[in-house]
Amino acid sequence: MTPEMLFSLAGKTALVTGGASGIGRMATHGLMAAGADVLIASRKADACAAVADELNGLGLAGTCTGFGGDVSTEDGVAQMVQDVSERTQSLHILMNNAGATWGAPLGQFPFEAWAKVMNVNVAGLFHLTQSLLPMLSASGDAQDPARVVNVGSVMGDVPMGDGAYSYSASKAAVHHITQTLAKEIAHLNITVNALAPGPFVSKMTAFATADEGMRDKVGKDVPLQRVGSPEDIAGAMQFLCSRAGSYITGAILPLSGGVQVMTAPNLFRSAMG
Repeated sequence: MTPEMLFSLAGKTALVTGGASGIGRMATHGLMAAGADVLIASRKADACAAVADELNGLGLAGTCTGFGGDVSTEDGVAQMVQDVSERTQSLHILMNNAGATWGAPLGQFPFEAWAKVMNVNVAGLFHLTQSLLPMLSASGDAQDPARVVNVGSVMGDVPMGDGAYSYSASKAAVHHITQTLAKEIAHLNITVNALAPGPFVSKMTAFATADEGMRDKVGKDVPLQRVGSPEDIAGAMQFLCSRAGSYITGAILPLSGGVQVMTAPNLFRSAMG
């Protein structure tokens, strides 16, 4: 099998929530480059439509359609499912990327920060996936299953609060839900995996990645000495969603430059000179 066939997404349709910016946009670009027709949705319908027009103008193999959608409420999830079903009869790929965060120092972290973050990052992700199972199952088979890719975080793997306590807990929940669903819906010919990104440039991380100088500083704290790039997201999605990744389910893919394996510094480094 040629590389073109192995990683092709031609003829496949994907839904990327939160697809107008950050990791969602990087993923959308990568999916389109491999030939997929991608639906992107977020609470900002105008932004999704504008990004779709921009990406469609790049001459990629796939297409993009943008519309509004909100996974933070039960009604919002139901509306998104209806909107997707009106736009396509097949859904091969679901990327649960929409997310929320909240930062505050310990001792000042507000009660409402938990419901806001959990509703989007956990409840919305789960219920959208659950609601789209019939479409996904109908689009996959044993050799080429449908794919669900959830966006977790390296903060869901390692104990890093950093003032984002509900966010880090929500991403740990995303990783657990990913593996639970991978086991429970494999018989439906659907794989379920998650990305666990480290630092990438996005609106959510703009406080630390807004300019090149800030990105360089953040990158120095990463074992591989840089922040993530769009190609890192695109390549991971092309792999997980193509024939190349059809035998992988329940994986939490660490796209963090090695942050997930960082431990305490060498205790005897100073003594050893």
